[in-house]
Amino acid sequence: MKPIIVTEQPKQWNGLNDIVTIVTATDYLINEELANERQIRIINLCQSYRYQSLGYYVSLLAEARGHKVFPSVLTMQDFNARTSSAIVEIELHDEIQQALKSIKSDEFTLSVYFGKNLAKHYDILCRKLHGLFPAPIFRVFFKYKKEWRVQKITPLAFSDVPEAHYPFITEVAKDYLARKRFNLTRKKNTFHDLAILYNPKEIIPPSNTIALKKFIAAGNNLGLNVDLIEKDDYKTLNEYDALFIRETTSVNHYTYRFSRRAAAENLVVIDDPVSILKCANKVYLAELLRKHRIATPQTVILSKLNWKEKKNELIFPCVLKQPDSAFSQGVIKVNNIEEFIEAAKEFLNSSELIIAQTFMPTDFDWRIGLIDNRPLYACRYYMARNHWQIYNWQSESEKECEGDADTIPIEKVPEGIIHTALKASKLIGNGLYGVDLKEVNNHIYVIEVNDNPSIDHGVEDQLLGDKLYEQIMQVFLQRIKKRHGYE
Repeated sequence: MKPIIVTEQPKQWNGLNDIVTIVTATDYLINEELANERQIRIINLCQSYRYQSLGYYVSLLAEARGHKVFPSVLTMQDFNARTSSAIVEIELHDEIQQALKSIKSDEFTLSVYFGKNLAKHYDILCRKLHGLFPAPIFRVFFKYKKEWRVQKITPLAFSDVPEAHYPFITEVAKDYLARKRFNLTRKKNTFHDLAILYNPKEIIPPSNTIALKKFIAAGNNLGLNVDLIEKDDYKTLNEYDALFIRETTSVNHYTYRFSRRAAAENLVVIDDPVSILKCANKVYLAELLRKHRIATPQTVILSKLNWKEKKNELIFPCVLKQPDSAFSQGVIKVNNIEEFIEAAKEFLNSSELIIAQTFMPTDFDWRIGLIDNRPLYACRYYMARNHWQIYNWQSESEKECEGDADTIPIEKVPEGIIHTALKASKLIGNGLYGVDLKEVNNHIYVIEVNDNPSIDHGVEDQLLGDKLYEQIMQVFLQRIKKRHGYE
């Protein structure tokens, strides 16, 4: 992707002439040849990003033209948001206190140049600030009130930079432009960029290492250039056409912020933020399924105000679930009223609502994987040995921590299972979902709908093999083409 610097004062950036094309803001806005180019990356170094300024319109029109632009209009809006300081304090509280602990005065201003500062001592903080506010140069103003607090964050015009800093800015700009994403030699026949967000340290990730490699290979075969990205790559999001989250999602987590920003940047994204919001909360799912008359185990929503009265409605044993439980964590079985009271008190310390469901013992749970409201695969997940769940987190044996699984051809799955899974998933959207169901006495019950379902090599791909990964990558390609008007 060809990088182009756009600025009102090109002479100030002459030091970059040998590695990047530099054009004036006016030329970029009115030049039809530039407007019609597809594979270009705009580095917007205009003097101001305020609303309706030249800098604002450079980024706005770049996005309309399908160009990748840094900073995006969304980032410009983030600078002006009243909540921006609070977000930085929440996200980077410890890093701020650590980096500024030796400052003697009550006020401090930090200049961030392409994610760096002249003083290497602030490199970690600058890199993380740049991740939250992906813009070429900006300043952060801090004030000490018992601890360091963020006062404001503002974009920085080159004219406001001390002349002594010019050589440093040129150096770090060259370093930034020399990185992989700017000097990427595209693989043959690749036209679009897709990022897969993953966490190499996650204990039970949605996709194992071999599965990730198969996603990359499938994408490459379809003309997608696929990169693995991690938490610290937040600032690179708008360099892609699509985001595929292969890390366990949660609303109060950076995976949701990645998803939300990707959607705001007009990327194709799975899991989209709405799907994460809907699937992440078991209370919401219980009410949604009840409203649409989809059978579930008998469910009671408990609050801090009513749980003592509602306990009389429960049939023991029953299962208590925290709203944001995942991978069998935050889910416990209680066998009697005494166990229920103890567990309910603990759960309600961290949430206003929890749910209790009648316990339905089965040898296995069905999992139907779907995308675009069509079935992809069907699995039977068996309970862990001598345990009532698929995962037994208390097991001392790694082999006995997780139950077995097998994959069944879609056409051999009971019709009612497929029909119910489709009915439930359509309430969430048209993304990639895994619907968990139980079949008891010829009745079918939905346990939950999961965004970000597991797709592991050796499990979900037992029957389809590489075709499973190709089908998912094909959905991304079709959506990218539709988003950019190629179809």
